[in-house]
Amino acid sequence: MTFRIEIPEKDLDDLNARLTNARWPAFVSPDGWNRGIPLDEMRDLADYWRTGFDWRAQEARLNRYPQFVTEIDGQRIHFLHVRSARPDAKALMLTHGYPSSVVEFLPLIDLLSDDFHLVVPSLPGYAFSTPLSATGWTMARTAHAWTALMASLGYQRYGVHGGDIGAGVSGTVAGIDGEHVIGVHVVTDPATAAATATFLPGMADRLDPNDPVDKLILDRMATFSGEGSGYLAIQNSRPQTIAYGLTDSPLLQLAWIAEKLHEWTERPVDRDLILATVSLYWFTGSGATAAHTLYEQAHSSDWGAPPSVPQGFAVFGADETVRKLVPAPPSAHWTEFAHGRHFPAMEAPADLAADLRAFFGPLQ
Repeated sequence: MTFRIEIPEKDLDDLNARLTNARWPAFVSPDGWNRGIPLDEMRDLADYWRTGFDWRAQEARLNRYPQFVTEIDGQRIHFLHVRSARPDAKALMLTHGYPSSVVEFLPLIDLLSDDFHLVVPSLPGYAFSTPLSATGWTMARTAHAWTALMASLGYQRYGVHGGDIGAGVSGTVAGIDGEHVIGVHVVTDPATAAATATFLPGMADRLDPNDPVDKLILDRMATFSGEGSGYLAIQNSRPQTIAYGLTDSPLLQLAWIAEKLHEWTERPVDRDLILATVSLYWFTGSGATAAHTLYEQAHSSDWGAPPSVPQGFAVFGADETVRKLVPAPPSAHWTEFAHGRHFPAMEAPADLAADLRAFFGPLQ
């Protein structure tokens, strides 16, 4: 079914009123970002969200692309479907992660749409893939939904790409649907690789603190565990508790996302893109349901089957630690970029687009 984003004016008025009447903490941390997003940063962002940000312009930008909603496995799924003018173009599915949305790929879509038919879904529980229909929406279940979506669109052969959760979902799609997937391409960066390593049993024991590269990995793992994983610990354990604040307070929803974007990016990201994603979370209440899907994955033992198709890796802000941490097969396509970090579709879209064309171009 075709879909068009049309947020009611009363929802915009309600957001404006909540931001206007927001309560601010009296204590100002002297430690910059060490205790979370600083008050001056938050006031500046919130003021721009209230007085300078044009949601209707971002809504129109999103509505430039054909959008649809369907139901798969009882769940409403929203997706962009941007077909290339070339009939022989390859199909490519782009899957976002957390805390992100299809907005992440807006800088990338126009760079790729000449060469690919693009399918860009919202993860279950995110943005317009709401309300969340039930518990149990893990990455593996999402991957099965994605294979059903691509089959329903008539794509017999297609590629998959993602970062963060999107990387896990894409790898699982490639593992369960190798008959139809031509290749899987993911993005990563040193901090993400080290954070992922903290969840691998015995990883710390396999690293030598006397080796400079291993020591750097261990330090990053400790930093993530001690300082960078609080958001995940809350959502992995008490998603319902944080859901009340994310649903009722635009300040909390803004801080919850803006802090991660600051920590996980190297290059400045257009704040209109940031606020477009924050607004999607706010208007759809998906901060709460996204938290529940993170809980589901944390309590699941189903991580899907490993891919048997060609694999591609684009490493942003690359250093020697990623070569040790990322389980890339010897035959994998591997590209390193000195710049960018966790959100290359927004930080370095031209580089990412070029790498996607280089990887998928030869695949049949």
